Amino acid sequence: MFLFTVTKPGLRQAGALALCAVCLCGTVAAAVHFSGGAVTASAAAVPGIETTQDIGTYFTGYGFDTDLASAAVDKVKIPKKWDDSFAAFNQIVQESGLDLADYKGKTVEKWTVLCPQLSTGDHDTYCVLLVYKAKAVGAYLLQKPSGEVTGLITAAKAGAEVASEEETVEISADAYPEE
Repeated sequence: MFLFTVTKPGLRQAGALALCAVCLCGTVAAAVHFSGGAVTASAAAVPGIETTQDIGTYFTGYGFDTDLASAAVDKVKIPKKWDDSFAAFNQIVQESGLDLADYKGKTVEKWTVLCPQLSTGDHDTYCVLLVYKAKAVGAYLLQKPSGEVTGLITAAKAGAEVASEEETVEISADAYPEE
């Protein structure tokens, strides 16, 4: 048998706690009601890069379809001292809003996935994402066997221009029947 005694101060604390809980529930219910049933997360709450699916989702945001079955991951070290060629490489990485300067001397994961829409018979194009502690720190496109590196924004703009040119179809006036 248990005996539970409630003193006057303890009863007040329990009542205050119950009142706070009711107010919190009411606030959440009002937020859901006035937002149309959907509560959106802020952009700061972006999940980390931990799986192959996260890699695919990252590149889909730039308009690139990826073949997740071809995914490969390696460990690479960002050099502490940069020469001119690595500084130029970092400028290409900066196109995607990322910068390797804060990661000098760090070992990062290098995720590589095939991008079939940009690959041809002569070369394959790979989407590459550099990840440090589940955070994307660098991204670019890599063509093999040439080794040419392209920024994501440049490639996305070029792809959009090609797509818009393909959608534009000219029809001559002779094609329409005369009345």
